[in-house]
Amino acid sequence: MADNPIYLSVSDLNFYISQKFKNDPYLHKVFLQGELSNFRFRMNSHQYFSLKDEKSKINVVMFRSFFEKLKFKPEEGMKVYVSGYVDVYGPQGSYQFYAQTMEPAGLGALYEQLRQLQEKLAKEGLFNEEHKKRLPLFPDRIAVVTSASGAVIHDIMVTANRRFPHAEIDLYPAKVQGDEAADTIVASLQQIQAQGDKYDVVIIGRGGGSLEDLWPFNEEKVVRQIYAMQMPVISSVGHETDTTLADLVADARAATPTAAAEYATPNLSDVLTQIVQLRARLYAAMQANIHAKRQILDRLKNAAVLREPTRIYDQQTQQVDMLAHRLNQAMLNRLQHAQSALRLLQERLKALSPSRRLQQLERERTFINANLISAMTAYLKDQRNKLHQTMQQLDDISPLKTISRGYVYTTDQEGNTVTSVNKLQVDEKLKLHFKDGQVQVNVESIRRKKDGN
Repeated sequence: MADNPIYLSVSDLNFYISQKFKNDPYLHKVFLQGELSNFRFRMNSHQYFSLKDEKSKINVVMFRSFFEKLKFKPEEGMKVYVSGYVDVYGPQGSYQFYAQTMEPAGLGALYEQLRQLQEKLAKEGLFNEEHKKRLPLFPDRIAVVTSASGAVIHDIMVTANRRFPHAEIDLYPAKVQGDEAADTIVASLQQIQAQGDKYDVVIIGRGGGSLEDLWPFNEEKVVRQIYAMQMPVISSVGHETDTTLADLVADARAATPTAAAEYATPNLSDVLTQIVQLRARLYAAMQANIHAKRQILDRLKNAAVLREPTRIYDQQTQQVDMLAHRLNQAMLNRLQHAQSALRLLQERLKALSPSRRLQQLERERTFINANLISAMTAYLKDQRNKLHQTMQQLDDISPLKTISRGYVYTTDQEGNTVTSVNKLQVDEKLKLHFKDGQVQVNVESIRRKKDGN
């Protein structure tokens, strides 16, 4: 049967509607806002979810190539801005939204991305205090990572030269703003790291700015490189109210470049003043120690022991005599105690003589043997009496004794005892058991007594 040309196929209708969506200028690029619903993250795959508001919902597809470009992690219930186009999914005949971009609503994409990255790195422990390295007291060489044309390097050099001219400052220029800034900052830090222990401390910083201007110092690659540095790092990014992830991971945070230079270097005038004070304290302590030792020496010179050396060992000689006497007395006491113990052991040995023990065991054996024979005789007599009593009881209750008085008992052909006429039938064969034999009988009639009468 040929198809009717006035009827469309389902595929043709879906294709026609799809073309309508594609040719509609308002549906070619659509910007939506709403709340994520039914979002289940699929690793290395396309994402399928819904976008809803208070009254309606639409299915959304975001292909893997677009989803991997997101700089934040979408979550169920999050309000977002998305852009894309509307099209028809032919196999099911349903229209859906194909998202190409997505960013959080409210604070914006950068704030949400910063929050999620901070939570991630905090869980890994990059901001923990136990990982912070101590700043050196007297650095010989300081590396500075900042813009070569900014005021940061000027402020750091002026402050460091004023406080501690001995320190040598090397600039590692890097971009501090823009898309390439993070890569140049990481490259400079890696170059410093490759120098080994050449530098005692590193200062990284720039002036203030907006979140977008300071964003390179929030990049994950920059944070991880600061964490991996073998020497301490001082972060001076923005102003005092600005806080970046570089500030959190650094070993010290300074509000300004001048403060960073003050953290990195000691104040030479304060150090010299402290040295003078310490020198004076050391001199006073040495004088006091010498005076105390001289007094001790004078007391020793005037000691009677040094004037009469023999008095040094007089007391020890007396103590030796006393100890010798105590030793002799202790040896005599020990010998007497040993002799008493020997006599006691000899008496115990006589008491434990084998012949005496054998005689005692022989007497015990004779006594036990006599008791055993007496007990066995009494036990056998008792058991014999019990046997006679049991035999008499069995004889008293024996069925054979009852039969001997003229009684019989009846069984059926299977040998079962018959106790009631209710179990018998006419012409049934029975056996009567007498005391001297058996008789087989045949039931001719049965008469039952009512109520046992």
